[in-house]
Amino acid sequence: MNRVTNTNSPPRFTGRNVPIAELARATGKDPQYLRVGLQKGILNFGYAFKKDGSTEFNYYCPDKKVFEELGYFNDQAGDYDE
Repeated sequence: MNRVTNTNSPPRFTGRNVPIAELARATGKDPQYLRVGLQKGILNFGYAFKKDGSTEFNYYCPDKKVFEELGYFNDQAGDYDE
């Protein structure tokens, strides 16, 4: 994983959906903490969607938004369990 903290040019964003499991490892927070924060709109690095009539959420955390809010960037998609 790459954590970008001081650079003159921004990373090359692709719109990659950064998995919650990866964000949990990068931030040291529990995945459920991140999910609930996104659902409630408290955390601003992604979006939580729930289809009408469903009890399950889907999450989209685009790499650019994650970088802007958390300063974290990883250009390699990894093997993370959700």
